[in-house]
Amino acid sequence: MNYFAAVVLLLATTLGTTTHSLAGENLKPLDKPITSGFDHVGLTVKDLAASTGFFTEVLGWRKAGSDPDYPANFVSDRKMFVTLWAVQDRANQTDFNRKSNVGLHHLAITVDSFELLDELHRRAKAYPGVVIEFAPELSYGGPAKHMMLREPSGNRLEFKHSPKR
Repeated sequence: MNYFAAVVLLLATTLGTTTHSLAGENLKPLDKPITSGFDHVGLTVKDLAASTGFFTEVLGWRKAGSDPDYPANFVSDRKMFVTLWAVQDRANQTDFNRKSNVGLHHLAITVDSFELLDELHRRAKAYPGVVIEFAPELSYGGPAKHMMLREPSGNRLEFKHSPKR
């Protein structure tokens, strides 16, 4: 048995049977999750206009509102909602490094077809400030394909299409 299979077997035999101690209390397993999905994801951005433009112009999302006092823009594809918060101290900002910082490694977003994934790649390459980490390719041998990029403020975004089997 390989290491991965052993870990899966171990998890399968122990999930739901363990309790954890928190502040001296035993926490019993729940019958169902307390949560019911994401409400929104908030991303801090260096350039609010460029990052908003990436979501609206490249991805076709709509701007759903803003907060000029923060400042922040709210964008949506009508299924998912993302808040883009402008970094407040640009002189002392620190770019995220996925290998050394704790935090959001990347945000993965579903695309409805391979053709749309290719179109997204084409549009993203043409948008100023976007860095393509890799073009559409098979994900873990397929059949799904994905691509990874950094939007103009440097946040890592993965786009993925998984065909129905």
